[in-house]
Amino acid sequence: MKHLKIFIADDHPLLLKGLEDLLLEKKIDVIDKATDGQSALNFIIKNEPDIAILDVEMPLKTGVEIAKHCKKCNLKTKIILITLHKEMNLYLMAKKYGVYGYILKEFALEEIESCIKSVSNNIPYFSKNLQKHIGFTEENDSILKNISPSEKRILKLISQHKTNKEIGRILFISHRTVEKYRSKIILKLDLSRETGALLTWVQKNRHLFN
Repeated sequence: MKHLKIFIADDHPLLLKGLEDLLLEKKIDVIDKATDGQSALNFIIKNEPDIAILDVEMPLKTGVEIAKHCKKCNLKTKIILITLHKEMNLYLMAKKYGVYGYILKEFALEEIESCIKSVSNNIPYFSKNLQKHIGFTEENDSILKNISPSEKRILKLISQHKTNKEIGRILFISHRTVEKYRSKIILKLDLSRETGALLTWVQKNRHLFN
C-alpha cells in the first residue's frame, strides 16, 4: 500500500486509541487525530490528508456533516465513516455526500485494511456486513440511479397508498401524466403489468426513496 496521510477522529478516547493501534499494527501511519467533529474538520480543511477515518457521532460536527462540507468545498480528502449504527438513512446519506468508505465498528478489525486499500485506489468500500443487515444490494443501488427525482416523488406517494388522482392533485399534474410516469417506472424496474405489481415493489423497497 502506498504511503498515505491518514487522519482519525472519534470522541471516545479508548476507541480512538484502539483505532490508532490497529492501524499502526498494520503499518499504516496516522498523521494526527481529534476527539470532536469541529477540530477534525478544521484539520482536514487546513491539511487535506489523503484519508480521514471518522466516527459518525461526535460533538460539534458529525462525520456525515464533515463529509458534506468536504464534498461542497471539493476537498481531496476521502472520508471513511466508522460507526455502530446500521440505519438505512445514514447509509444513503453517506452515499449522497460522497463518502468513500463505510464500515461497522464491530467489523473494523477485519475490514479496515481492505477498506483503506480500496479507498486509496479510488474504489469506494461499503461494508458487506452492513449491506446484508439492511438488505441493501448493489442492484438496488443501481436502481436509484435510473429513477428520476420526479419518479421518486411518485413512488413515495404510491407507498402512501395515494391514487393517481390524489398524486396528480398533490404534484399539480393530471392523473393521465401520473399514469405515464407509472408506466415508465414499471418499464425501468422491469415489473409485470399485473395490477398491484408496482405497489408490491414499492412496499418492499420503500427505503430506497423515503
